[in-house]
Amino acid sequence: MTHSEELNFEAAAERLKNIVKHTPLIHSQRLSEKYSCNVYLKREDLQVVRSYKLRGAYNMISTLHAIELSKGVVCASAGNHAQGFAYSCNKLGVKGVIFMPEITPRQKIRQTEMFGSGSVEIILVGDTFDDCLKEALAYTAAHGMKFIPPFDDYRIIEGQGTVGVEIFEDLPDIDIAIIPVGGGGLSAGAGTYLKQKNSAIEIIGVEPMGAPSMTRALQERKPVLLESINRFIDGAAVKCVGQLTYAICKDVLDDIILIPEGKVCTTILKLYDEDAIVAEPAGALSVAALDLIKDRLKGKNVVCVVSGGNNDIDRMGEIKELSLLYEGLKHYFIVRFPQRPGALKLFVNNVLGPNDDITRFEFIKKTERERGPALVGIELKSADDYESLLQRMQENHFDCIEVNQDQTLFEYLV
Repeated sequence: MTHSEELNFEAAAERLKNIVKHTPLIHSQRLSEKYSCNVYLKREDLQVVRSYKLRGAYNMISTLHAIELSKGVVCASAGNHAQGFAYSCNKLGVKGVIFMPEITPRQKIRQTEMFGSGSVEIILVGDTFDDCLKEALAYTAAHGMKFIPPFDDYRIIEGQGTVGVEIFEDLPDIDIAIIPVGGGGLSAGAGTYLKQKNSAIEIIGVEPMGAPSMTRALQERKPVLLESINRFIDGAAVKCVGQLTYAICKDVLDDIILIPEGKVCTTILKLYDEDAIVAEPAGALSVAALDLIKDRLKGKNVVCVVSGGNNDIDRMGEIKELSLLYEGLKHYFIVRFPQRPGALKLFVNNVLGPNDDITRFEFIKKTERERGPALVGIELKSADDYESLLQRMQENHFDCIEVNQDQTLFEYLV
C-alpha cells in the first residue's frame, strides 16, 4: 500500500468536525506589503488547546477498538501533544496516562490536567524526554495499553493533515505553504493533502537551526539520531524524525529551511507587538522563514502555519535577549579597566556612544573590585554602531574580550 492509500483526510476531518475548531486563515496586511505577496496566517494558536496537536491525538484515539479503549492509552510529552491527548481522553471518556519529564514547568502540568479534567494521570519521570519516553513505553507494555505517539503513525499524520484540508477549503488558489517541522507529522499530513489537491503547490518545511533532524534525514536518505540539539524551540526540537514521516516528507517537501533561534525570537516579538499574536517558538518558525525566501514570494498566495500559541510568559526575557543578540544589538565584553583613578568614568563618557546602554556590569574577581576585569553588557540602538564602539575602546586603551564571539565563554558567563 502507498502512503496516500493509508491516509484518508476527509474521514479524519469528519471525525474531528465537532471537536476541533476550523481555525481562521487570516490575511496579514503587514506581511503582505512587506513581501509583495498575499500572506495568510493559519492560526492554529487559536485551536482549542492552542495548538494543532489535538487533531492527531483525537483522530488516532477515536479510531481504536473498544477493547483497546477499555484498557486505556499512554503518551509521553511535555508539551502540546500531552494537552491534545488529555483533551481527547476527556472527550472520549478514556483513561489516559501521560509521562512527562520531572523538569516540566508547573504551568504545563496544570494546563494538561485542566484539559484532561479528571481523565488523565500524570507521571513525572526522568530528566530528559528520552528517559521519559523509555518509561512510558515500558509502562504501556506492562499494562497492555495503547501508546499514542506524537507523530509517527498514519492516524496521527492523517489528523494533522486536516490543517491542510481547512487551508485548501479557505484558499483553493494557494501557491506556497510554509509548515514547521519537528517530528514531521504536520508537514507530512498537510503537505500530502495539499499536493493531492494540486501538485503545483509548493510545500516548504521549516526547522530550527539547532535541531535539523529532517534536514539531516533528507541529506542521509534515512532518519538520523542527532547527538545533541538546542531545545529552545521546544515544539519542533526532536533528535530524530519518524520513519513514516520521513518517508512521506522526502516526497512531499519541495524545500526545507533552517532558521536561527534568534531570528525566531525576533519574529515572536514582532507578531506580539505588531499583530497581537502570541506565538510559541515553533509557531513562529513559518513566519520567520519569509525573510529567507522573500525573492520567491512576489505575487504569490502564501500560507504560514502558526502551529501553536503555548508560550510561557516566563520565557519572554530570554526571548528578548536572544533576539537582541541575533540582531547584533546586544554585546557582552570582558573589559580590563586600567588601574588609574576615573577609569570607569572615562569608559562611560568616552567609550559609550550617545545611544548605547549598559545593561549589565559586574567585576569578575571578588578581591579586585573597582579595578581588574569586569563583565559588561551593552545594548546598541543600531548594529552598525558596534565597530565604532570597539574603535573607541582601543583609542581609550581599554583591553576587552568580545564574549559573544566565544560560545564557551558566553555560556559560562552570560
